[in-house]
Amino acid sequence: MNARGPVGERLLARDGLPVLAVPPAEVERARELTARHGMSGFREVDLADPVIARVERVAAERDRPAVTDARRALSYAELAAEARRIAALLEREGVRPGEVVGVGGARCASVISAFLAIELVGALYVPADETWPAGRVRDVLGQAGASLLVTVDEGESAPALLEGAGEAGCRVVRVQEAAGCAPWEGPARLESLDQPRYVLFTSGSTGRPKGAVVEHQGMINHLYAKIVDLELTGADVVAQTAPLGFDISVWQMLCPLLIGGRVDVIGDEVGHDPVAFARAVDGQGISIVELVPTMVRHLLDDLADAPAGSLAALRWMIATGEELPTELSRRWLAAMPHARLLNAYGPTECSDDVTHHTVTAGDLELLRLPIGVPIINSQLYVLRREDDDTWSACDLDETGELFVGGVCVGRGYLGDPERTRDAFCQDPFEATPTGRLYRTGDAVRLLPPGAGGDPRPTLQYLGRVDRQVKISGVRMELGEIEAVLQRHPGVAAAAVVVHEYPA
Repeated sequence: MNARGPVGERLLARDGLPVLAVPPAEVERARELTARHGMSGFREVDLADPVIARVERVAAERDRPAVTDARRALSYAELAAEARRIAALLEREGVRPGEVVGVGGARCASVISAFLAIELVGALYVPADETWPAGRVRDVLGQAGASLLVTVDEGESAPALLEGAGEAGCRVVRVQEAAGCAPWEGPARLESLDQPRYVLFTSGSTGRPKGAVVEHQGMINHLYAKIVDLELTGADVVAQTAPLGFDISVWQMLCPLLIGGRVDVIGDEVGHDPVAFARAVDGQGISIVELVPTMVRHLLDDLADAPAGSLAALRWMIATGEELPTELSRRWLAAMPHARLLNAYGPTECSDDVTHHTVTAGDLELLRLPIGVPIINSQLYVLRREDDDTWSACDLDETGELFVGGVCVGRGYLGDPERTRDAFCQDPFEATPTGRLYRTGDAVRLLPPGAGGDPRPTLQYLGRVDRQVKISGVRMELGEIEAVLQRHPGVAAAAVVVHEYPA
């Protein structure tokens, strides 16, 4: 098991990161191309404001519904009070600033209260999903160094969750125990903007999960990016549909709370049934939904014969987690013209999404949809690795690998300096607050202005860099061939591989 204690002691310092091999002339060229093509998105945002502080201000100004789930509804004042009681429970259990606290169980309003409580005491949140096997729970809590797991289930928690916590050496407390605690007092403990805020575990190629650490500034910046690009207001209701172990669950839980909106938590029983989900969207007046494209397809399939006016309150459908096919977008725009479709892209290591693109009819002429332009306060670089292992900047219509800079870039992998060095490097281009670049491993192309009707240059995702092949000296993207095949109405999915035959 990894050592317990403050996370900062188990993170690689920026000076310990490798230096990206970019010749000085290419550094200047990359800066110039990034600026010219709009791959830097700057906006003044107050990143020092904890979410709980905003919740309490909304409660004081005009209390209103904040979070609903299948069992109960919490106003902003009730949410803040519950968070402060849970914070008192955490302190009673010996949680200190900089330590990791696990939150486990089914999606519900209490998860949001627990997140805000962890923010109050200056600790880090790490989720443990109720559907995980015991081994996954053990690995995540053990690698995170969590000494405490807060369960949020109304009844008995899943046996695998409790078993995994026990194997990880975690004490378990029920969130209901906080009901008898006096509210924790004082402001949220925020020592600096780069203070680690949460740890989310991604799959590792070795089979060992990687704990990506996201800073406070990256998380808050992403929340405001959603507010800006989706034009969110206090009238919006966001569906919280993502499993707790997925990065999108964080913005779904927290973003509406910054502007006086409401979070509606939808459990798996409803979320996995497209018809029931559509009824919930209509019944709760949900205006923002985020799903993987596979679920968007199921939703459209099952609503083909639904009454006119279904999903009438929906303003945005956000597609993420998988590549959004052009043909699926065509179906959505035809069936739901009142609800705009956003193609979102981003890695967990960079606080979730780093690009947004609103899909239009003009995009449907493209082989593959754009993933868009950078969110606020992020810089994107398309770089090509040369034969001498140095990197050069790509211009319009050139294929390269996507690197991400700016406040969105996370701290690295918890307790894993080797894999941190493989994916993160020192930023040679800008003096950003993090000073780090994240290497995505994704191949992209910068589309020229006018492609798909967008007047700006936009990024187009092409697949993983390790799927680029060379045949008879010609570089080919296997993902592009798959995209062509999937345009045929008789092909639902396609996979392309290369076979080598002896001469």
